Amino acid sequence: MANKITDMSKIRKVIKFYSNGKSKLFISSYLSLSRNTVKKYISLYEILGLSPDAINAKTDAELELLFSNTAAESISPKLQSLYDFFPKMERELKKVGITIHHMWEQYLVLHPDGFQSSQFRHHYKIWGKRVNPVMHMNHKSGDKMYVDYAGKTLSIIDKESGELKEVQFFVAILGASQYTYAEASMSQQKEDFVRSVENAIRFFEGTPAAIVPDNLKSAVIKSSRFEPTINETLADLAEHYETTILPARAYKPRDKSLVEGAVKILYRRIYANLQQGSCGLDELNSEIWDLLDSHNKRKLTGRPYSRYELFLEDEKQQLRPLPERRFEIRYQSFATVMQNGHVQLSRDKNYYSVPYQYIKKKIKILYTSSTVEIYYKYNRIAMHRRNYKPYVYTTITEHLASTHQFVAG
Repeated sequence: MANKITDMSKIRKVIKFYSNGKSKLFISSYLSLSRNTVKKYISLYEILGLSPDAINAKTDAELELLFSNTAAESISPKLQSLYDFFPKMERELKKVGITIHHMWEQYLVLHPDGFQSSQFRHHYKIWGKRVNPVMHMNHKSGDKMYVDYAGKTLSIIDKESGELKEVQFFVAILGASQYTYAEASMSQQKEDFVRSVENAIRFFEGTPAAIVPDNLKSAVIKSSRFEPTINETLADLAEHYETTILPARAYKPRDKSLVEGAVKILYRRIYANLQQGSCGLDELNSEIWDLLDSHNKRKLTGRPYSRYELFLEDEKQQLRPLPERRFEIRYQSFATVMQNGHVQLSRDKNYYSVPYQYIKKKIKILYTSSTVEIYYKYNRIAMHRRNYKPYVYTTITEHLASTHQFVAG
């Protein structure tokens, strides 16, 4: 195909061999490239005026965009006007109901002698690969938030023991704008994971239609291609924020490619600039958030806007409003009602009353930092304020049998 972009690894080798004094004939033969192709990229390299080290420091996406822009003089005005239309089109496609065909019709209104539908789609695909090699999923505004942990941990100083401790790096990203949140947390345990997910929702100031975690043990109890079992606490969080949990499908890397790509970028923009092992968790997170702000406000490759600008203009208004109260993690415990009409919450070693009709029944206790709820066969039979003082009875008089009420009186 005419003007097809050569693989970036080959272009790197062309520049390397040329810098080392190899002839164009040798480079052409060794890399199985035509002599005209070799001449073309050597010429572009000389026009750019960059050193071989500067070329090696760039990512494949940056290098491809650099060579494409340098060769832009050879692009016809008709094609250039089409490429100028694509950044706006990409943003519009993130809105619900907008299709490529719809945008092609708008393009023809502006350029009546422009490309027809098939060529329009073809060039959009080429443009998408140039400015973002992983642009293969069309994310709608406010639709999904992807969450995951980085493979590489961070480290902090434990203030009590003075020891060096490893901490986890949590990342959340909105699909349409790529607006990103990150924080360090003590573990990947259920409580820390759920709290990090909620912190991300609060950071975005709105709730997406769905949260997409990887198949973490803290998110998914049992993996399945058809109906994975969601952790009960994460399901409670989703109910509180009126959203849905959609675990990434096993063996489907595209389901989580966006957040994994974000992690790779944050390795370069955050990890490399952190003062690890010299501060506590709060100080580390403060550093992370400062660097994250710079990352979100940095212009996207090949586009005239940043993640933050895209979020404010296109995605924020599509998120569901937040509830006033934050989510409280609920823990559960099981017990048998004692003869005196109370059940023991073993974690605090204290007792709570239930209606006397449930004496000797097996019940479930759901408790948060502030409340204790008692259930029998899915029906709530009692609710109390949580009392942390051990060996104390919390009693509602109406729960007692009439004779016990008389004695208590």
